[in-house]
Amino acid sequence: MTPATDTPTSEWRWITGHAATVLVGQLAVMAFGVTDTVLAGRYAESALAALSVGSAYYISVFVALMGIMQALLPVWAELHGARRQAEVGHSLRQALYLCLTTTAVGTFALLNPGPLLRWASVPAEMHGPVSDYLAILSLALGPALLFRMFSTLNQALGKPRLVTVLQVGALALKIPLSWWLTFGGGGLAAMGLQGCAWATVVVNVGMLGVALVLLRSQDLYRPYAIWRRLEPPDWARLRQYTRLGVPAGLAILVEVTSFTLMALFIARMGQTASAAHQVASNLAAILYMVPLAFAIATSARTSYWLGAAQPQRAQRAAVTGLILGMSLAILFAALTALLREPLALAYTSRPAVAATAATLLGWIALYHCADALQALCVFLLRCYRISVAPLVVYCLLLWGLGLSGGYWLAYIGGGPIAAMGRPEAFWITSAVALLGVSGIFSVMLWHAMRSSRAVRACASHPDP
Repeated sequence: MTPATDTPTSEWRWITGHAATVLVGQLAVMAFGVTDTVLAGRYAESALAALSVGSAYYISVFVALMGIMQALLPVWAELHGARRQAEVGHSLRQALYLCLTTTAVGTFALLNPGPLLRWASVPAEMHGPVSDYLAILSLALGPALLFRMFSTLNQALGKPRLVTVLQVGALALKIPLSWWLTFGGGGLAAMGLQGCAWATVVVNVGMLGVALVLLRSQDLYRPYAIWRRLEPPDWARLRQYTRLGVPAGLAILVEVTSFTLMALFIARMGQTASAAHQVASNLAAILYMVPLAFAIATSARTSYWLGAAQPQRAQRAAVTGLILGMSLAILFAALTALLREPLALAYTSRPAVAATAATLLGWIALYHCADALQALCVFLLRCYRISVAPLVVYCLLLWGLGLSGGYWLAYIGGGPIAAMGRPEAFWITSAVALLGVSGIFSVMLWHAMRSSRAVRACASHPDP
């Protein structure tokens, strides 16, 4: 997907079209979580509280491992830009070994949540429901990661539409299936929160099955020679992928756990606080899909031009994506602040939960602006093969100031600042931490784009 001319308008159209297609699919996937949140909230407050903790744990595991696979997007986009089509298929087959390894690690983590639940002081009565929920979701992890490979490949090739169609179709199955399994009917007993998990398993397996059929049957994949015999592990190549993917995955793990571990620490405040936090975090995650879509589209376009040895076009694509993504982030942040009470009531009919959630949504507006900028920047930094430094920044600010600072503000306090004992303490410090991260990443990206050495290195070595 290459425009005939090199103009700001052509980049604007390409990035916007790609991002819009990715966004529709991402929102469909996020609607899985919205569906579970709404159904659990109407089934029982205890189910919603358990979902808050269980989904936080699952997301932490899945997104970190997904980040390792997502980090290969610049590799495949650069090979595509360099017209090295057959190498895309070989690279994809080698990435299967990486995917199988991450699946094994993630499955073990999902089947053994006890130590982390005890460390976070999650109430004992929640351990059983959370563990059962995660055990079921462990069956969905492998199919989900393999489908992420399919999604990343399509994004790198500038062909995200098939993925979006699959994700929207999966949502059409997920909603009625989750409702039926949660509340029962037609001779099936109500399964509660476990019903939501089983519906997720069915949907993920179904999406992967259709994706494999498409890879085999669609003409657009034929030039990439995907279905050749699986080669033995190329350890040199896998080490290169690991050096790129693992820091990226760990960085996402730090980013996501700084977000999701809030749920574990907030759980000790009681079910109302946990339920309100689940509402707020779910909406924050939905908002994040917009800058994420633009980050994916912009990084794919930037890497394409780097692979084509045209660094000036790469820089133009990066700047265009930043402007588009941040404009929308500011708009949605303003709408969230203005509509925080109706949004909270849309999630829950319990007045106490809705009131607490509305307070949190005010802080989410600030959180979202900073989150959008850092997401756009970190994806672009990976295009320039910068992945370790962002990990260090995340650890220092998101875990240090954001999560640890939130714990101090919520439960400890000191001097004139008393412990708040409310969930907004974590959102306040996390928003401030993300502002710092976005500022540092912006400076790093500015230097990367202007470093002729970095640009030449990426253009000359599209496969890291």
